[in-house]
Amino acid sequence: MRRFLIPLLATALAAAAYGQRLDPADYVYPVLDVSRLYAANFGELRPAHFHAGIDIKTDGVEGKPLVAVADGYVSRVSLAAGGYGRAIYLTLDNGTTAVYGHLQRFRDDIEKRVREERYRNRSNGADLRFDAAEWPVRQGDTIGFSGNSGSSMGPHLHFELRDTPTQRLRNVVREGVIRPEDDLPPRIMRLHYIEVDTLDGIPVHRRPVSYAVVREAEGRYRLTREEPVGTGRKGYFVAEVTDRRNGVHNTFGVWRISLAVDGKPRFEYRMDGFTHDLSRCCDAVSCYPMQLGSRNEAIRLARMERSPACFYPVAEERGIVRTAPGEVRRVRIEAEDDCGNRSALEFDIRGRADTFRAKADPAATALRPERTSTLRIGRTAHVTVPAGALYEPLFVRPEIRTAPEAPEGVVVLSPAYRFLDCTTPLRLAATAEIRADIPRPLQLRTLLAVRNRHGRLSAAGGRCNNGIVRAATRSTGDFVVVADTLPPRVRPLFERGADLSRAEGLRFGAGDNFSGIAAWSLEIDGQWVPCDRFPIKGTLVHFFDTPPARSRHTVRLSVTDACGNTTRCETEFVR
Repeated sequence: MRRFLIPLLATALAAAAYGQRLDPADYVYPVLDVSRLYAANFGELRPAHFHAGIDIKTDGVEGKPLVAVADGYVSRVSLAAGGYGRAIYLTLDNGTTAVYGHLQRFRDDIEKRVREERYRNRSNGADLRFDAAEWPVRQGDTIGFSGNSGSSMGPHLHFELRDTPTQRLRNVVREGVIRPEDDLPPRIMRLHYIEVDTLDGIPVHRRPVSYAVVREAEGRYRLTREEPVGTGRKGYFVAEVTDRRNGVHNTFGVWRISLAVDGKPRFEYRMDGFTHDLSRCCDAVSCYPMQLGSRNEAIRLARMERSPACFYPVAEERGIVRTAPGEVRRVRIEAEDDCGNRSALEFDIRGRADTFRAKADPAATALRPERTSTLRIGRTAHVTVPAGALYEPLFVRPEIRTAPEAPEGVVVLSPAYRFLDCTTPLRLAATAEIRADIPRPLQLRTLLAVRNRHGRLSAAGGRCNNGIVRAATRSTGDFVVVADTLPPRVRPLFERGADLSRAEGLRFGAGDNFSGIAAWSLEIDGQWVPCDRFPIKGTLVHFFDTPPARSRHTVRLSVTDACGNTTRCETEFVR
């Protein structure tokens, strides 16, 4: 009887922690007139975040009607250059919140209200909240139209369901609200083994040993080698996995992956949901150094010390596998997608006589997640890593490195300073400060940059004050002080004096060489007008809101990057 009570108790505890399961009968499909194909699923491992919803294809076009999935009210609408772009939030009577992202436009009355607020505040963005009485909706009511706004790579609807009290995100496919056509099991692409030792309680990881995997049959995989995998006295596995769905070429993330040794469950990762404060923990779920260069999900089959326990229903010894010299054990790795399709890889391991022993580095500094630490390189540079920023303790060795080459328009003003390797993920931002000899004309154009694993520089933010450049950043790698001297690139996407009577708006191409566009302002005949930015497409657009009057208009656009470089352009059009 006891063995039956334990799973029931675990299920009850999970229900209490995560709330009641969603009832698919409460909801209708969120977008009309589409083929119901998908571009991304819930919880996929993205750079620095879990994917918070599902992406529904809109057949390559914009303007598909979006409907309320259940009764409730419009509680929020937002408009931003990045992220979800135009987004609408419905607080539903059943205790959940529905989120629709990347809209082309809201329905007319809501769009009118947003436009009025933008003019009133002279703001290109908007973030408006409403109470239940202002915008009630019934299930099936049109609330807007699908688009490609924000950080969107193509027309689609980003859709989420959240618990309203906690804003915890739910896996709508696993819970049956959305039912994709999918009979394809996940693919197990590659296997890695990493031996680990500890020094002063700090794990030291050996270089991975990698193994090729082949498919024997649908859902069944094996290693290409026949002999057992050689393992040390303790270590863990990393599985590179991916998933497919019927009718599309997109790749998807897996819902669950588990590890059993000699038939006994050792480890399980599961993506049932999360709150936004845990989104960056995807960097701990993955084997981050591998994930940076993989087209698959490189999932660590071991829990890092500070990775949230809610993702791991099973984590015996955090997933570490122990083998004595000569001992042979049977390992089974199983991957499952959110539609219930499964794949498995089975193989033997044998303990090696030799084993990995970490060697102490007297020049290294120990960092521990529970402590705030400051790393210094002389009196010139230091980084403060706050408590809670690291997922596990580690050794680091700060050093000065050769300054990197810079892209056009960027002036390098210091050597490179390495505090944390670029393969070290941070959950919280560290604060970096570097003193440099900065010519006075460049001081207002100065920021920190970081060199990634490919050797390229990217902006890390920050400002110069009295010769010290300071930035709060989650970037890791080689920091360097630079000045961005080039203003943004701006050009009208219409001829001067063009007749735009039949155009939906004014369009400009806009981009920046390094620090990124931070602000823009558009005037028509001396009057400020709102202007949307589409960063992926590199455009700025003002959508006309008045009928054409067949007159000539003067338009002025000002665009400023994060370092204060500004470009202004003036032109004319007829409408």
